[in-house]
Amino acid sequence: MTTVNSLSEALLHELQQIYNAERQIIDALPKLIKKADSASLKAALQDHMEETENQIARLDRIGSIVGSKFNGNKCKGMQGLLEEGADLLEFESENPALIDILLACGAQKIEQYEMAAYDTAVSIAEELGLDEVVELLEETLDEEIAADQRFSEILAADLLPEVSEKSDALVSRAATKAQPIKS
Repeated sequence: MTTVNSLSEALLHELQQIYNAERQIIDALPKLIKKADSASLKAALQDHMEETENQIARLDRIGSIVGSKFNGNKCKGMQGLLEEGADLLEFESENPALIDILLACGAQKIEQYEMAAYDTAVSIAEELGLDEVVELLEETLDEEIAADQRFSEILAADLLPEVSEKSDALVSRAATKAQPIKS
């Protein structure tokens, strides 16, 4: 059992979770980039990998400020999200955009998990009066929000329209076969 006796210890716990989550993401992203077919999705994932490397460096800087080295403390939430994403690596489709849609959805789940984690850490750091830590965490939070928006835009502008055009014929065929419900 782990004992937490202060707000500072709570912040350290959260920062260790975030640090581990970011490390897990760095390990997983190359496989997702390789699986993606869409150039815009590949670019977004690649850009986010570079951002994540910078975010880890920022967390190392925060560790120096608070006098802690972040290691261990496996982030099980991120592990679960990444395991779900790893399952997608086994998916096949005649329409690669369908796989890309699922990859983008998985990326958004990860971004939103990170946004929640960073937002909480910002709140705790603010309460502790750690202005420099708050600034660094907010910088990363802004990047996570932007990445989430970018994945949304890729879904809306690139991936969903591509699949919708191809599936319209299926919807039309299904609609003509549907029988009205008799009361």
